[in-house]
Amino acid sequence: MLLVLAMPMVLARMTQSVMTFADALMVEHLGPQAIAASATGGFNAFLVMILPMGCVFIVQSFVSQLVGRGELDATRRYAWYGLIIAGVAGGVALALIPLIDPLLGLAEFSPEVRALMSDYMMIRLFSVAAVVGVEALGNWYGGFGNTWMALIASLVSMCCDLFLNWVLIYGNLGAPEMGVNGAALSSSIGSVIGLLFLAVAFWRRWGTAINGARPARTKTRLTRRELSRVVRFGLPNGLNWFMDFAAFQLFVNVVVAALGDHTLAALNVVIAINSVSFMPAFGLASAGAILAGQAIGRGDKDAVWPVVKTTLLVAATWMGLIGSLYFVAPEPLLQLFDSKDRSPDFVAVGVTMLMISAAWQLFDAIGITLSETLRAAGDTTWTATARMILAWFVFVPSGYLVVNHADGGPIGAMLCLIGYLALLAAAFIYRFRSNAWRRIELIEPQLV
Repeated sequence: MLLVLAMPMVLARMTQSVMTFADALMVEHLGPQAIAASATGGFNAFLVMILPMGCVFIVQSFVSQLVGRGELDATRRYAWYGLIIAGVAGGVALALIPLIDPLLGLAEFSPEVRALMSDYMMIRLFSVAAVVGVEALGNWYGGFGNTWMALIASLVSMCCDLFLNWVLIYGNLGAPEMGVNGAALSSSIGSVIGLLFLAVAFWRRWGTAINGARPARTKTRLTRRELSRVVRFGLPNGLNWFMDFAAFQLFVNVVVAALGDHTLAALNVVIAINSVSFMPAFGLASAGAILAGQAIGRGDKDAVWPVVKTTLLVAATWMGLIGSLYFVAPEPLLQLFDSKDRSPDFVAVGVTMLMISAAWQLFDAIGITLSETLRAAGDTTWTATARMILAWFVFVPSGYLVVNHADGGPIGAMLCLIGYLALLAAAFIYRFRSNAWRRIELIEPQLV
């Protein structure tokens, strides 16, 4: 059951890996500065998206528990709450656009990288509402156990992005040659088209039947009380993701950027390559969280651990296998981003960093699986606090000291990242084993 449910989610997350990978790969002919600008700029733009994305992930938790209780009609409201959050996020992103270039000026980017990155991020921020909206509706469907709709939306977005990358980056079919900006515009358009598909599917109630029953097409009555409850449990989950990713981006933009354009480009390429192992594992963990949420909704909390155990085994196996490839054959992977052999320093430092990244695969698998399970139970505040403490009071300070004061260089930076992921995995193991998640009531009794 887990693999049947997980396969579309794994494939959907893999399409996101392809998009991340392709954006960096398709500008490699423009040199390391273009790679650094598109990859780092993409991650910086994602920093704006990740908090509301984490918030709307809680939609899946509400819906899966409601489905477990047989309350299908109540689920539609939570899709609308997710879309409201997406709209607010889009407005905030537009307001941030004038601040992008001044903020980038605080980091130690080269002038060329800063200029390219600034334009890239401005374009990407126009798609924040669409990106968050896709996650909201995809997670609404996921709560039903229908993971195919999110996969179809991801495939639509990916195909649009890849085609438009070819058109806009290189200037094909009579289009202007936009380079890095073309990669940004392609991703933004792909996200909007993916949202349009899911919006039509939601409106038409495609793929919502469970045992012949579907949510009734009645006027949806939204309440501030329910929206506040979604935000109450969703915001800590969003902060959980945001604080972790913000710490990493601070590490990249301040600590790693000081090591030069080649090292900055190499680290971002290593992260893009690692998305091939991470994103499918995240999809698998999210599928396990759906099953865990439905079990909790049925009142069968003892069924959660068998789901977690199976999910962890499969996720760790997948990440371990891909991680071994990073260790035994790193150079061919890095050379994909330097096909004309113009930047041997970039490849050399990237090879070392990619080999080291093989060491964190198990820790990442544990952290992903347990954090998603705890999120399904509504245990979002503790995980957010633990991640914030470890990210901001352990990872970032240690990385700064190791790289800037102990002359640790790229290797020291990667070792700090491994230590952080190991501590995070240990914290989530402790929290899950404490059984505190069993005492959390995500859905108010009067709502069901």
